[in-house]
Amino acid sequence: MKNHQIPPGSFGLPVLGETLSFFFDRDFSKKRYREFGPIFKTHIFGRPTVVMVGPEALEFVLSSHMENFSWREGWPANFKILLGESLFLQDGKEHRRNRRLMMPALHGPALVNYVATMEDITRIYLQKWEKQQEFTWFGEFKQLTFDIASQLLLGTPPGVEARRVSNLFTTLSSGLFAINPLPLPFTKFGKALAARNQILEHVTKVVRERQQNPTKDVLSLLVQARDEDGNSLSEQELIAQAVLLLFAGHDTTTTMLTWLCLELARHPEVLQRAREEQLKFADVNSLTLEQLGQMPYLDQILWEVERLRPSVGAGFRGVVKEFEFKGFYVPAGWQLYYAIAFTHRLPEIYSQPELFEPDRFSPQRQEHKQYPFSLVGFGGGPRVCIGIAFAKMEMKIIAAHLLRSYDWEILPNQSLDTMGIPNRPKDGLRVRFKPQ
Repeated sequence: MKNHQIPPGSFGLPVLGETLSFFFDRDFSKKRYREFGPIFKTHIFGRPTVVMVGPEALEFVLSSHMENFSWREGWPANFKILLGESLFLQDGKEHRRNRRLMMPALHGPALVNYVATMEDITRIYLQKWEKQQEFTWFGEFKQLTFDIASQLLLGTPPGVEARRVSNLFTTLSSGLFAINPLPLPFTKFGKALAARNQILEHVTKVVRERQQNPTKDVLSLLVQARDEDGNSLSEQELIAQAVLLLFAGHDTTTTMLTWLCLELARHPEVLQRAREEQLKFADVNSLTLEQLGQMPYLDQILWEVERLRPSVGAGFRGVVKEFEFKGFYVPAGWQLYYAIAFTHRLPEIYSQPELFEPDRFSPQRQEHKQYPFSLVGFGGGPRVCIGIAFAKMEMKIIAAHLLRSYDWEILPNQSLDTMGIPNRPKDGLRVRFKPQ
């Protein structure tokens, strides 16, 4: 290391640091980026923290220098407690081995087997929504994507039990960033812990059933998966990965689908073009993987939703090995926070970044191709979201059916402001829904 000049910025108040502004000021990163550039220091969650912004910084963290950083050491303690020893928090060799074992179940040939189930469950919901006419879409999408996740990932059919577990995940999610870490029955974190224990009970039961008689789902493929030395995942590992798959397998798609429908309702010209693209499949009863690959404009729309409304707006790492970036030195032991949502809105990368404009991803413009790591709503580098192909396929199936056969309008008197983790419209997007 040539110099020991740490990044500019402020550690804020003693003990508290800048945690409160970090939580309550929407423009926390923006203000500091304007003042200090792509790397600056702060103090949040009780730790000195370096914040990194922009494609070059994200490539550094997610790919070229990933060995300097640890997932486990980065995420707040609540994550480790609530999400257990799953792929999400693993590092190095252990992470690579488990990822290799899980990949085949979520990619390539395996995906072909999932299309029909995704479509069947989607149709059930479309009929339900037709009857309901008015509903809140975030909650509905959450149930729909959870039904798909529990059916395809765990092999458990939709129904009362799936609904119960879906609600438990909502409680668990709200404890991930709970500021009060006391595990008491009435605190957010205490309730999240209780929910986690019930989820573990449910998943343990399912894992044992699949070990006895495997079916066609992802969990059964994992039960049977072997690495090059012939080793399989232990029961504990299977349980942890199954919880993660369920958690990650519906939360992010729920928020993206909600924003997708909101943006389409706000931009009738985009909706119209997307509808026209679907016309060539109008007389197709059941979609195939091949047809899903022939929807370039829908791809552009989904990229734009991922850019403007990423489900996860940022990530954490622990700095396990000192490093230098842009002439500044960061010691080991610090926490690193990398800004995804803010990077997606940098005017140096995206023209008029606040506008919803799918054409920025057209073959002519491809704004995200100027710099690698400009679009990382699903992460990037060797740790890119393992379920990305599964998620995109699911969103395209649902969107294709909506575009082909339905109209919806946003009901008045509701807040559409972004809130929470995962980010969503504040009132969940209440709509009036009808067949075309």
